Amino acid sequence: MLQIGKYHTLEILRHVSPGLFLGDGDENEVLLPNKYMPAHYEIGDKITVFVYLDFDEREVATTIKPPITLNGFAMLKVKDANSVGAFLDWGLEKDLFVPFKEQMSKMRVGAYYLVHLYEDVETGRLVASQKVRKFLDNRELDIEEGAEVDIIVANDSELGVNVIVNQKYAGLIYHDEVFQELRSGDQLKGYLKKIRENNKLDISLQASGYQHVEPNANKILEEMRKHNGYLALHDGSDPQDIYQQIGMSKKTFKKAIGLLYKQKLIVMEEAGIRLI
Repeated sequence: MLQIGKYHTLEILRHVSPGLFLGDGDENEVLLPNKYMPAHYEIGDKITVFVYLDFDEREVATTIKPPITLNGFAMLKVKDANSVGAFLDWGLEKDLFVPFKEQMSKMRVGAYYLVHLYEDVETGRLVASQKVRKFLDNRELDIEEGAEVDIIVANDSELGVNVIVNQKYAGLIYHDEVFQELRSGDQLKGYLKKIRENNKLDISLQASGYQHVEPNANKILEEMRKHNGYLALHDGSDPQDIYQQIGMSKKTFKKAIGLLYKQKLIVMEEAGIRLI
């Protein structure tokens, strides 16, 4: 069988009245309905499709690209809800079901929620869960400190912002390292700052270490040139002011101006820094 919830590149085998039958070369076939057929094709052509179950629980292909795939995470809107569960809009004819037991609290129609897509082992159907944390596993890591990672914002916590790292790990950005608005479902790049005890991951939105200073130093020089060689920021400035003006953390800013000072490119003044 073809794996539902994923994309497959398949061969066009034959045209029948309902659409095109596609195959994977291992005698597995799936129907691509007429509405999704390409305008021009030939038997033997390859086409990439998403496979899922239709209303009759049969495998069917579509050229529509949903915002979430098997074992992935995404923010989706609730189209309908009842005592059994909620139904999410993911761009396909058949809405994505969230059982009531997989909801953190009762989902509201029209609201957006961060969910995980998985295949229910009992029914063989694609199902979504709002309890995203249980699908993250930090026991075995394949990333190292300093690595760039893909993150999805999950929720706020007492210590900071919980994030999903590389679609499979749980991570945390501490409050004092957040210098921009982060909302649940936001997807952005980050950096693995530290691996703590029990493989807990500290994530930063900015690269750390002196190997990353030079680009930031150049950015500061560019900003100074735009303002007649002067920038009203210094190593004692408020972190929020630094981020709003030049988009970097205070720690990164201090490293960058320290490098510029050593290179005798700037002088430190009481209220800011100035180009020499």
